Amino acid sequence: MICRAAAADAPRTAGCRRFALPAVAWLLALLAGPAWLAAQGTNGTAAETSAAFDGERAYGYLKAICEIGPRYSGSAGMARQQEMLKAHFERQGAKVTLQQFQARHPITGNPVAMANLIAEFHPERRERILLCAHYDTRPFPDRDRRNPLGTFIGANDGASGVAVLMELGQFMADLPGELGVDFVLFDGEELVYRDTDRYFLGSEYFSAEYARGALGVRYRWGVLLDMVGDADLQIFQERYSLSIRQVRPLVRSIWETARQVGVHEFIPRPKHTVRDDHVPLNQIARIPTCNIIDFDYPHWHTEQDVPQRCSADSLGKVGRVMLHWLRAGEK
Repeated sequence: MICRAAAADAPRTAGCRRFALPAVAWLLALLAGPAWLAAQGTNGTAAETSAAFDGERAYGYLKAICEIGPRYSGSAGMARQQEMLKAHFERQGAKVTLQQFQARHPITGNPVAMANLIAEFHPERRERILLCAHYDTRPFPDRDRRNPLGTFIGANDGASGVAVLMELGQFMADLPGELGVDFVLFDGEELVYRDTDRYFLGSEYFSAEYARGALGVRYRWGVLLDMVGDADLQIFQERYSLSIRQVRPLVRSIWETARQVGVHEFIPRPKHTVRDDHVPLNQIARIPTCNIIDFDYPHWHTEQDVPQRCSADSLGKVGRVMLHWLRAGEK
């Protein structure tokens, strides 16, 4: 999905594949006022804000996203996903905008319309926390040994971080403190057909706009959620994040929160070096941003990256850590 350089420890697998799932159920649910949101209540706000992070509900969101099918940049699937997510976060009280831009298709050379989705909670608070994920999928499961031109669903690599944010959103209206929170979903993270194609198109555009002051906010910290749904969850500290002096306190804070809430899958030692959307956020935007990622995922970029390889338990643990970290207030 993204151009990553693993450290001495290689991923447990060499690829992952996706298969098409029927989107009809999702479309009918959207038109009817999504049935899969019923567990969240009619508007996804007041009644549930005092509850704990619900991993089962987050897993339901992951499955609903995957039912759309492939969601690569410029696709009909991406457009349907954007419509669903915009409605979802607005129900939770967020101000939602699509940050539109264009990029050149790496094969045809034609322009591809892209959009980062930004959901702002407490937009009146100028100083903010950035929680982000990419929401596009790779065009093909190119690491799949049997069918590298097959269908890539991207349950873990594409939907898992989004699903965690969808569940976190219900708690944002009552978030204490003086910091606002933005959820940013990056497009164009991996519109990639060859190793030489450009990655991180959406996060680069967002970072450049932030650096020139176009967003009118200041982010104290950024946290990237990527591949956080693996049923066999192991989240080590990512080495690029640790290599930046300004980011190390953020990493220590999140892993200490995990220890305090008893989530032992956050392992407090480094393992992989990963090139991901946090690179432009740190290098261009100068937002101290860490990457929360389980890179030991045997189904990476294969057709087997499907909901069955993820779990509600894993999503719940990541979400619980992030919710407690946010509620801890000023960092």
